[in-house]
Amino acid sequence: MKQKLELNMLITEAKKFCEIEAKKNHIQLWGTTDGKAVGTYVEHKFKQYLKEKYEFTIGNSASGIDLPDYDINTDIKVTSIKQPQSSCPYKDSKQKIFGLGYNLLVFVYDKVDSENECKLHFINCTFINADRTADYTTTKRINEMINDGANKEDLMGYFIDRAIPGDEITLSNLADLVIENTPNQGYLTISNALQWRLQYARVISLNNEIEGVINVNF
Repeated sequence: MKQKLELNMLITEAKKFCEIEAKKNHIQLWGTTDGKAVGTYVEHKFKQYLKEKYEFTIGNSASGIDLPDYDINTDIKVTSIKQPQSSCPYKDSKQKIFGLGYNLLVFVYDKVDSENECKLHFINCTFINADRTADYTTTKRINEMINDGANKEDLMGYFIDRAIPGDEITLSNLADLVIENTPNQGYLTISNALQWRLQYARVISLNNEIEGVINVNF
């Protein structure tokens, strides 16, 4: 009987997976410049790698994330080192301030094609706890404002300046939440769009100095 997948195992296995896959010739990706195709390929291979060893649930469109089990609660992202970013579904404006609501496991690769080979060199594998998935600048400034005695109107003014999505009622409720629960410092850069645009340059540069952000460099 397979062992149940746990979060600490996920991080360990991600490192092993990167080391194994970096040695292979991924000839089916030769010549492709489609980052989404590379991402789907790596995600599929990693899930199959895990399935050979562990019991866990693979997500679907209803769950919205790749590994939805309560104690795993992690979405997998694969991105090129040339532009380390991806998108994720927009649920509500609270995500930019209080986090996405789930962990992220980010594979950062450099794809190198030669005459008869395609190599995936994994530069980073980064695990970001859900508590750290809010926007860096927004949470930093909110915490500064709270420490300086900002009130609800101050916060709403800041949300408007930052173009946080939402009408006046939404931003009013959000300000109340911030006053009741000061947000954790986030480490993503989250850009407003029809989907959130997540940028990872900051988190992959951290040297395991922040609780909740684990970086494995290769």
